[in-house]
Amino acid sequence: MSDAITARGLTRRFGDVLAVDGVDLDVPAQQIYGFLGPNGSGKSTTIRMMCGLLRPTAGSVTVLGHDAAKEAETVRLRLGYMTQRFSLWDDLTVRENLDFMCNVFGLGAAERRSRVAQATGEYHLDEFAGRLAGTLSGGQRQRLALAAATLHRPQLLLLDEPTSAVDPQSRRDFWEKLFELVAQGTTILVSTHYMDEAERCHQLAILDRGRVVAQGPPKRLARDIDATVVEVESDDLPLARRLLSGEPAVLSIAQLGSRLHVLLDRSLPDPEDHVRRALAAQAGTATVERVPATLEDVFVAATSRRGAEAAAA
Repeated sequence: MSDAITARGLTRRFGDVLAVDGVDLDVPAQQIYGFLGPNGSGKSTTIRMMCGLLRPTAGSVTVLGHDAAKEAETVRLRLGYMTQRFSLWDDLTVRENLDFMCNVFGLGAAERRSRVAQATGEYHLDEFAGRLAGTLSGGQRQRLALAAATLHRPQLLLLDEPTSAVDPQSRRDFWEKLFELVAQGTTILVSTHYMDEAERCHQLAILDRGRVVAQGPPKRLARDIDATVVEVESDDLPLARRLLSGEPAVLSIAQLGSRLHVLLDRSLPDPEDHVRRALAAQAGTATVERVPATLEDVFVAATSRRGAEAAAA
């Protein structure tokens, strides 16, 4: 099966600002592909180029077999796009919003009625169908937005941080719905800054400063992380942190309750011994143990190295 999205050297500048810097991507069909990255990393700009809403400064992106820049209208009719902010009409009811979107997608009257009825049932909006969208809760608005984005049964869904304003249970329910859509044949690209959501994706690209700094299945990224992870237990964690923070081989330190979670350069031959020697000046004893990497560790390691390279340049 061919890829749903292929990008090569995809670049976008806004004046002197390089927002997307030579991105290469292959998004497999009928999977959930995640974009993980901080604000300003280029996620939204990349998605907008995939939609044909922005033209690349350089490079190309092919979506469902079509050039997204040259065949933007064709691409838009075959995909659904859900923005980070609620973009439907607050002064229309749920049913009116859905009916209007059916019109946008060119559906006939009989098909509109059928699709709206199906969507309100499938997305649990029946009891709110006559309410103004502006009166809905965050989770209800999210369900309405997803229903509107899928009315025309698109092959591809592009979701730009769709769960940023909803509670944990609504986020969980939303993701269960995404997996249902994938089982029905839809390809989904979703941007997020939540690690638990990134772990749900079949594949993942980590973006930083407009570039892809790591990509692949989440488990493989954690297995192949370019760092070693150790945890330190100590009676004096502040002192342990100060002693370790001066070590050039230490990429990052995070406190997790009564432990320090430490990322070190992977080239160290004996990272546990390196940490023990760094803590030798500390009174008392410290327990040092190597632990498996998490996806957050992958993110920190990838973006830390990119930041170091940028500072060196």
